[in-house]
Amino acid sequence: MATRYTIGSGLVITALALTLIALLIPVDSFGSRPAAAVAGPAGGDDDGGGTLSTAYGPLTAADRDFIRKVRLAGLWELPAGRQAQQRGSRPAIKTAGQHLIDGHTELDRQVIQVGQALGVDLPNQPSAQQQDWLGQMNRARGEEYERLFTQLLRTAHGKVFALVAQIRGQTKNSMVRALATSANTTVLDHITVLEDTGLVDFDALSNNVQPTK
Repeated sequence: MATRYTIGSGLVITALALTLIALLIPVDSFGSRPAAAVAGPAGGDDDGGGTLSTAYGPLTAADRDFIRKVRLAGLWELPAGRQAQQRGSRPAIKTAGQHLIDGHTELDRQVIQVGQALGVDLPNQPSAQQQDWLGQMNRARGEEYERLFTQLLRTAHGKVFALVAQIRGQTKNSMVRALATSANTTVLDHITVLEDTGLVDFDALSNNVQPTK
């Protein structure tokens, strides 16, 4: 009787131990890519992935949305900067174009590394709206082009400035925080050089395009 009782108790204890291990492993196992979902979305565009555990801290839906928008920014602002270098007649337009190229070349390098480390799929082409902006600039000529270039880019950067600050302030993921810090510096630099052209219509900023970044 005692032997059967001992065997039975041992089986129960073993089963409980295995259950506990199974519950703990998904939460505590960290790698270079996200582990199991542990909570719901925390703002931003919800991709349905919830909040993921990573080696760099929790990765929310808002974090992933921000990472993708940084990538999208480079996909249209890099060609816009190159175009300004080629077509701008004012030195200030050429300077703004070079700042766009320099800033987004570095941000693009960083965001690709972040995406790979955190397992975030990144876009490979501009959004439909961004393609439309590039098309508008392609069709514009002379001073019309320079004013359109300046207004589109200044409005887009102004809209994204608040998003960068929000993500920088609330993210618990160290890689996303570092990316937001870099983006904040870059966006402020671009806003400054665009305003230095003297072509920004500040009255129209609040009624202009809604950027996808």
